[in-house]
Amino acid sequence: MSISIDTILAQGGNGTDDIKTGAVVSPLYFSTAYRHPGLGESTGFDYARSKTPTRQILEDQLAELEQGIQAFATSSGMAAIDLVFASLLKTGDHFIASDDLYGGTYRYFDAIVEQSGVSYDVWRDSEDIVKLIKPTTRLIWLETPSNPTMKVTDIQSLCQKIKEIDPNILIAVDNTFLTPIFQQPLTLGADIVVHSATKYLGGHNDILAGVVIVNSANLAEKLETSLMTRGQVLDSFSSWLLLRSLKTLHLRMQRHNENGQYLAQQLPRINGIDKVLYAGIGGMISFYLSKNYDVNAFLRGLNIGSFAESLGGPETLITIPAVQTHRDLSPEQREHLGITDQLVRVSAGLENKEDLLADLKQAVEGAKI
Repeated sequence: MSISIDTILAQGGNGTDDIKTGAVVSPLYFSTAYRHPGLGESTGFDYARSKTPTRQILEDQLAELEQGIQAFATSSGMAAIDLVFASLLKTGDHFIASDDLYGGTYRYFDAIVEQSGVSYDVWRDSEDIVKLIKPTTRLIWLETPSNPTMKVTDIQSLCQKIKEIDPNILIAVDNTFLTPIFQQPLTLGADIVVHSATKYLGGHNDILAGVVIVNSANLAEKLETSLMTRGQVLDSFSSWLLLRSLKTLHLRMQRHNENGQYLAQQLPRINGIDKVLYAGIGGMISFYLSKNYDVNAFLRGLNIGSFAESLGGPETLITIPAVQTHRDLSPEQREHLGITDQLVRVSAGLENKEDLLADLKQAVEGAKI
């Protein structure tokens, strides 16, 4: 019988311990070593770096949520990105990335180019990307919506276009902002999905984790071997916390979306806000403060929103990309992308939407120079 994603989430872990106790909540296994009955025999678990019962339950659910073949839970979102590139690219290979990305991703790209002899180009639109494809191109990387200017890419159209040119080019999508509740890239033609599970999947600002999900057994084998070798796996306790958090993902995303849409509608009416950037769905919004408004005064005037560098939790977080997430970009790169000193990114939390709007409004009004 076919069941909805809401039911999959709420039932996560239930039934995984039926033989032993019938526990509704999945047990937490701390053990790093597992006994073997005898030579050539195994329970399926040998050593925690390769697999643990708790992490296995989590990965099975994550694969189901994104409709993939296999999922890999890593120690952070950056570890998830590293797993993809370390597993699938080698010296001389080329990849293409969208121009608006999380700043840490850019930093990672520059590092692997310098250290590994891999090269990359940046694309702005689907027409541009075709011109950048080379015989050595192995991967296309994108975020949609993008961070922090909320650009939206038509994943299905892009995948069709790329696969017609070269079906061997892999397409990887960072799905952190929308989660499988609002977007499932593998069903749209992508080969790989990545999450910073620290954000919406974890949802409580208390877990550091990453996820990679793939759509083929060949990719899964490569990533599994690399993860076992490199060892950036998610520990059992964080895996258990993430399983717990996923049970309410659908409910949380509904509220994040409700608050995000409301703020996107109302913020343009506030004097001192020049422009609002929003993808039309989800809880992430960016806006530009007018030039005669002081960003620091705005931040200090907040009563509910917190000036902090993350997103996706119950608390509304405010980020200034130019000095936080994208500070490692050159001034020229930031200007090209529209990441000015006046750009404010908002992760709309789970608070009352009227309270959030009132807080942002009074903080903006109090920032006028």
